[in-house]
Amino acid sequence: MTFKKWVKTPKGYVVIAMISFLIFATIGYKDMGGFKNALVAVIAGVVVDAALNIKKRGRKWTVPDGAVITGLIIALVSSTAASMWVIASTAVLAILSKHFIAYKNKPIFNPAAVGLLLSYLLFRTGQSWWGAFGDLTSWTILLLLIGGYIIVNRVHKFPQVFTFLGTSFLLLAIMGFFHSTLAADAFRPPFINATLFFAFFMLTDLPTSPAKDKDQIIYGFLTGAIGTLIYALSGGLLYLFIGLCLGNLFTYYRKRSGSKAKMRKPIHMRRSS
Repeated sequence: MTFKKWVKTPKGYVVIAMISFLIFATIGYKDMGGFKNALVAVIAGVVVDAALNIKKRGRKWTVPDGAVITGLIIALVSSTAASMWVIASTAVLAILSKHFIAYKNKPIFNPAAVGLLLSYLLFRTGQSWWGAFGDLTSWTILLLLIGGYIIVNRVHKFPQVFTFLGTSFLLLAIMGFFHSTLAADAFRPPFINATLFFAFFMLTDLPTSPAKDKDQIIYGFLTGAIGTLIYALSGGLLYLFIGLCLGNLFTYYRKRSGSKAKMRKPIHMRRSS
């Protein structure tokens, strides 16, 4: 595939958006730490992903764009003060989950979410979501909305994004009715920035999210409802990753159920379908 064709693919769009956010946030924060971490995460992810692809499937070496996206998300979410070896370890854990927690050669869980969760549990790594512009001027949220709209439109994931955001905000509003300070925080930067970045660029991951509109609505509801419940109980921002991983399990269940139903059909019906 030529570069011109690759740029027009969903992954090409996401990579361009991530790099644009990386550059803008680096300039806005005047901090090269995140940019350096992005290089480390991408290199570590690409090397491990390429090596596993060659070993497991005998593929020729190609640049794994999925690993590039995973590395960029990890760098944009993790604290710019995180050490390079922690960032590299997080990227490696994410890619390992992609290959070894899989169904029909597709990851069950969003690799970046798994890597960031494990990084927190193992290294107590903080997540600042600096790549979502949480501590910059409020107008920068427009960049998230514009970039997010382009990506969601390109991958046809509006049902799950709207359902996730609607469910999350409704439940948070109910929490706020009962005078929960956590609910109020969730509507302010950097929490709102993190939620939008998550919805546009992690929830919409093609291999780990459903394709059918009905399944997208259920997926968005489960991710939003479970995640918000966890947020109500514990606060922080890990609830986004936990909710996503549980939503990914729904996608895995649907794929597995669909495969079993297809196998039960007579051969002539399988061919026609």
